[in-house]
Amino acid sequence: MGKPIRIILPVLIIIFHLISYAQFPPPAGQEGSTAIHKDSSAFIAWADSCSVERGLKDISQPDSGYVNSGNSEFATGIADNLIVSLGDGGSATLTFDVPIANGPGFDFAVFENAFVDTFLELAFVEVSSDGIHFFRFDAVSLTQTETQVGSFGELDATQINNLAGKYRVLYGTPFDLEELKNKPGLNVDSISHIRIIDVVGCIQDEYVRYDSQGNKVNDPFPTPFSSGGFDLDAVGVIYNLNNAGVKEISKNIIIIYPNPVKDVLNVKYNGEIRVTGYNLYDVKGNLILKEKIIDQISANIHIDIEQLQCGIYFLNIVYDNGFSVRKIIKQ
Repeated sequence: MGKPIRIILPVLIIIFHLISYAQFPPPAGQEGSTAIHKDSSAFIAWADSCSVERGLKDISQPDSGYVNSGNSEFATGIADNLIVSLGDGGSATLTFDVPIANGPGFDFAVFENAFVDTFLELAFVEVSSDGIHFFRFDAVSLTQTETQVGSFGELDATQINNLAGKYRVLYGTPFDLEELKNKPGLNVDSISHIRIIDVVGCIQDEYVRYDSQGNKVNDPFPTPFSSGGFDLDAVGVIYNLNNAGVKEISKNIIIIYPNPVKDVLNVKYNGEIRVTGYNLYDVKGNLILKEKIIDQISANIHIDIEQLQCGIYFLNIVYDNGFSVRKIIKQ
């Protein structure tokens, strides 16, 4: 009896080893891949605005300078291989005309510009329903961490999950908001912001970034070029409040006008909800105005924004059972 067991155990160990290193979907075009082409009818909208915080060309060389390839506008609209480079640890925050919602299956996809299936530059993905509090998808990187992946080194997509950049150019990496539905402070049926954060990719302790399981994230490093780091092409929307079967109560009983607005923004609501306050944020998530409202069941709120700079703002209306975020354009 002992001999067969001695034979079986090594076999099981080998099988487990193989499974653990090939457990995620393969590259675009292969059976089982989750990659979605930019021309897919699944996409109903694209990012409307983008702000970028550039990272260094080489985080280990402070004098290397910041990346400068592309501009933030290239990350809006449909994926077209026009990109904005983020650099080491750089980030991009995108907003949408209609909030993204948690529908059945994947809800949005992020596009990078990898020219082959193995040269992959990765990024963490975070979402927010108020523009302030961001929640990260549980990314997993099973790439070996004994040796640094070089500047033009290769990665295996089957060892990568919930990291943007998993798929080649014009194929989006999809994300499912269902994974974040129990996060306090996040309304997965009203996602107003998506943030993309370059993983750096260096495995040295002073620069390393970790995945959700505590693994070092190893990707091509250094990339000391003007286009170094994650190259963001676009974010495509699969489900939003228009098609996810989500009833946004505020659309029916909260009216905001005029929008665009020059001086006074009016908020009108009725007795179906009890508004308790509002917060106004700029596009970078800075709190601009805040007010509590007490014992008003049916009312008009008048918000003076005449002194604010022209641009995009987000009004977070707080009521008894939740909140609703509206995009405001100040002229």
